[in-house]
Amino acid sequence: MKKIFAVFYLLPVILNSYACNKNTLAQVPENPKPPERQFASAAVINQRLGRGINLGNTWESSWDKKESTPADFEKIASKGFTSVRLPIRWEMPDRAQFTPPYTINNAFLNKIKSAVDEALKNKLHVIINMHHHDSLYARPDQLKPMFLSQWKQIASSFKDYPDSLLFEVLNEPHGNLNAGRWNTFFAEALQIIRETNPQRTVLLGLAEWGGVSALDKLLVPQDQHLILTIHYYSPFHFTHQGASWTAGSDAWLGTRWKDTELDRQEVKDDFKAAIEFSKIKNIPVNIGEFGAYSTADMDSRIKWTRFMARYFEQQQFSWNYWEFNSGFGIYDPSKNTYNTGLVNALTSDTMAAPTPVTFINLYTSNFLNPQADGWKLYDNDASAASTLGISNGKAVVTISSPGTQTWYIQLMRHNTSIEAGKTYRLAFNAASDNDRNISLAFQQSSAPWLVYGIKQFSISKSEENYQYVFTPARTDAKANLVFSLGNNGLAPVTLSNIKLEEIQF
Repeated sequence: MKKIFAVFYLLPVILNSYACNKNTLAQVPENPKPPERQFASAAVINQRLGRGINLGNTWESSWDKKESTPADFEKIASKGFTSVRLPIRWEMPDRAQFTPPYTINNAFLNKIKSAVDEALKNKLHVIINMHHHDSLYARPDQLKPMFLSQWKQIASSFKDYPDSLLFEVLNEPHGNLNAGRWNTFFAEALQIIRETNPQRTVLLGLAEWGGVSALDKLLVPQDQHLILTIHYYSPFHFTHQGASWTAGSDAWLGTRWKDTELDRQEVKDDFKAAIEFSKIKNIPVNIGEFGAYSTADMDSRIKWTRFMARYFEQQQFSWNYWEFNSGFGIYDPSKNTYNTGLVNALTSDTMAAPTPVTFINLYTSNFLNPQADGWKLYDNDASAASTLGISNGKAVVTISSPGTQTWYIQLMRHNTSIEAGKTYRLAFNAASDNDRNISLAFQQSSAPWLVYGIKQFSISKSEENYQYVFTPARTDAKANLVFSLGNNGLAPVTLSNIKLEEIQF
């Protein structure tokens, strides 16, 4: 009886204790969610990217025959690089389906994962991108579902990787994937990436082949984990001379880069807008590609590469040189040798003093009488219409129909003499009622219309001085000096004080 009484006596206490414990246990989830990993900010990640290189001609095109090896990443890290960019073409038939659900081949995805793992093992930050999506450039609206589906798969596959892995949504949008479409495509891809990678740093590239000229058309989404990435190959006729994939590039063979203060100023001018954009938008900058092709002379390549690397670092840009072991590369895999001059230019050389110069004036414009001075305006297509007038001693090109190509409207001066191997500076003042891009070129005056040198400029409402320094690879006593002004709206363009000078060293 005592036992029974004891049980009944204690039963309310036991039940009350059980109820309290039950309530306490109910507050603890059965499967507690682990705390969300904290990724570093985009600014910190950009600092950590530092000096990098592209592992090019491995996965980005149909002609690639190489596979990466662990030794590639060991070599890259051993030379002092802290990041590697992996250009990847995902849309090839043996890599992904072209019909819904656009599944990426698992074997190929595992190859990329293995490469990323090897890079991380060597303490390299890694950028993986979508490279050469030719179908998307040609038919963006039709291929958009494939583009977004692939990013959903890529993002999900790498969601558990550390913050030292970055995504770059698309390499060099161009063609029918114009600036307006690209703003929309990037925003939608970013939204999909954020479903599985809420804090991972994502690189935002530029339309019109990734260069600075499209910066004014870029919309930046509200996102704290973005880096702006820019490609830079200027002067193009120097960096791409003799490149088989670039039409007319054989005419540029022999072009040199002298590393004068004028050469450097051109680079600084090109990046003025990017530096200002970075400050206003509070977005760090990465130079995702820059390099000079192997057919340029080595002395010029070293000078150009060294200046670019040190200049980018002065601006606190991270960078990825193009590239490791192919036509622009620092390493020859067939000989197992490095191009020591380029390696040092990238990693250890200090900024050199610019090459000193003197100037000899060859021509100064006189727009009080433009026809006597040799200038003529041409509308080269039925879609373009313009007139040339004079105002306060300046040439004013009024555009009533811009056409669809820049060369459809051209202000041209014939019979301009240039000599192979000599270096020239062409300086001019320009302004337009609206911000616009124009180009300046020296060109053969008859078929096949070889271009000896060309540069694009972004001009604004305020009149400013611009310059172009180049060393032609060919002699032509009757070259055309050409400003191309079409395909940029109806705002008039004002040009004055055009001056051609020979530079002597």
